[in-house]
Amino acid sequence: MPHFDLTSEQEMLQKTIRDFAEKEIRPVAQKLDEKEEFSYPLTAGMAKLGLFGMTVSPDYGGLGLDTLSYVLCVAELARVDGCQAATVAAANSLGIGPIATFGTEKQKQKYLPDLCSGKKLWAFGLTEAEAGSDAGSSKTHAEIKKGQGGSPEWLINGSKIFITNGSSEITGGATVQCVTGGGKEGQKKELSCIIVEKGTPGFTAKTMHHKMTWRSTNTAELYFQDVAVPEENLLGKRGEGFRQMLQTLDSGRLGIAAMGLGGAEGAFEAALKYAQERKTFGVSLSKHQTIAFKLADMAVEIEAARNLLYKACWLKDEGKPFTKEAAMAKLYCSEMMGRVVDQAVQIFGGYGLMEEYPVAKFYRDQRLLEIGEGTSEVQRIVISRQLGC
Repeated sequence: MPHFDLTSEQEMLQKTIRDFAEKEIRPVAQKLDEKEEFSYPLTAGMAKLGLFGMTVSPDYGGLGLDTLSYVLCVAELARVDGCQAATVAAANSLGIGPIATFGTEKQKQKYLPDLCSGKKLWAFGLTEAEAGSDAGSSKTHAEIKKGQGGSPEWLINGSKIFITNGSSEITGGATVQCVTGGGKEGQKKELSCIIVEKGTPGFTAKTMHHKMTWRSTNTAELYFQDVAVPEENLLGKRGEGFRQMLQTLDSGRLGIAAMGLGGAEGAFEAALKYAQERKTFGVSLSKHQTIAFKLADMAVEIEAARNLLYKACWLKDEGKPFTKEAAMAKLYCSEMMGRVVDQAVQIFGGYGLMEEYPVAKFYRDQRLLEIGEGTSEVQRIVISRQLGC
C-alpha cells in the first residue's frame, strides 16, 4: 500500500497556495459571490502561481507536477472559496487536459502555452439541455463540408449548457463533443471532439446568472450556428469523442473530489473555531458532548476522504487503472462535504443561515459537487460496473 507522506516540495506548494487563498481570496470571496462576479485579478494571481497546466509538460509551458500536487492546490483553494477552485479545476481537467492528452503536436504547440500561462482559459462543451449524465444523447452535430477555399471543414450546429469558463473575456474557445455520424435507424452515434476558437463566425457564448452555487465562476451557454472550422481541428481520431470524454472525466473527478475535501476542511475549521468561542450554559459550545461528537465525526470523515483521494491520485501517477477509485473519491468526498457542512450549519445555529458567516456559502457550493462531472448516481454506476455488477 502507498504511504502518503507529502514531500517537502509538496508541503511548500501547499503552504504557498494556502497563503494566497487566505491573503488574496478570502477578503473578496463574499463580495464576488454576492455580485456573481468572475475575478480576473484572482485568476491572474493563480496563473502567476502556476496553477494552470500544473501537470502538463514544461515543453508546453506547464509545471510537470504529479496529480497529488495538483489536488493539494485545488483543495487549498476550495478550503477558502470553491469558486476559485472550480475555475482552476475546470481549466486543468476540462480545458487543458483533453488537448494535452489527445491533441496533435501542432495543436499542443498552438494552444497549451497560452492556457498553461493563464493568458487564456478553455472550455469543454459536453452537457446539453437534454444530454447531461446521458452524454450519448448529444444532439450537437458536425459534418464535413467543402469550404470556400476548397478544403474540407467541419460544419457545427447545436448548443451546450452549464459550461465552466465558457464565456469569460479571456476564454480562447472550447473543445466541443459533436455527433459526427450514425444515430439513424438504430445506429449507434459516432461522437467526436472538435476544437472551436472564440471569434469563429456563428459561435456565441452567453454567461449564465442567478445560480445558487459557484456564483463567482464563469458558467455559459454555447451556441453553434453553421460554425465552420478546419478539418484539422478534430481532436484525436474521428469517433473517439466518447472515449475521450470518459477519460477526461476520470481525471476531472479527482479535482471535484479535492474540492469536496478542501471545502469540508474549511467548513470544519469554521465550525470548530465557532464552537470553541461560543458559550452556552456557562461553557464553550465545544465542551458539550453532543457538539464535540459532531466535530469528531466530521474530522473522521475528512481524514477518510483524504486517504481515498490520495490513493486515487497515486494510482494515476503510477500509471495504474484508477477509474473505480476516481469515481469512489468523487462520490465520497462530495457527499462527505455535504454531511460536514450540514453539521457545520447546525453548530452555528441561526447564524449558520446567514450569508455573512462562512458556512452558508460552503453549504451552497457543496451541492454542485454531487452533480458536476458525473452525478452521484453516475458514480455508483461506474463503481458497480468496475466491480463486475
